[in-house]
Amino acid sequence: MSTQSQSQQTPILQNQVVVFSKNYLPLARINIKRAIVLLVTGQAEALDFGSTQQWEVRSPSVVLQISEHIRLTSGNPERHWKAPPVSRREIFRRDHHTCQYCGSTKHLTLDHVIPRSKGGTHTWDNVVAACEKCNSAKGDRLLHETGMVLKTKPKAPIHPAIVFAEQFWRTQD
Repeated sequence: MSTQSQSQQTPILQNQVVVFSKNYLPLARINIKRAIVLLVTGQAEALDFGSTQQWEVRSPSVVLQISEHIRLTSGNPERHWKAPPVSRREIFRRDHHTCQYCGSTKHLTLDHVIPRSKGGTHTWDNVVAACEKCNSAKGDRLLHETGMVLKTKPKAPIHPAIVFAEQFWRTQD
């Protein structure tokens, strides 16, 4: 194979393909080599959304048209997903490393919105990031007793595929 044909082939293999689930939920972006394997083994099919780009990939015995979008046809791509366990790292990530009472980003701790001593649980909807000062001021009391207000309502993280889908469709505009 000549150097010129190799240099023409290389950029195609660096392209990305979007993989959709059986239900057309975008799951991930993969490299074109992985997409070829999924298509050749019958685990995926090409999708055509009208303006979809296609690349032609040749081997000595096969010429493939690889679509920019493919859909899985086998297996269970919607694996059972559960929210990660409540941890300091995950709470800080969810709350963007910001106190949920005053907005400070310094000296963060975890606070139970409903204190454990009053029946509060260590769950996604009851634990927030709070700076030491706000956590101390709130103490072992309920929010209405302190007059403090949460900046955002605490909730469990959403499925990563949904986060990806929201980001994917935003970048397509």
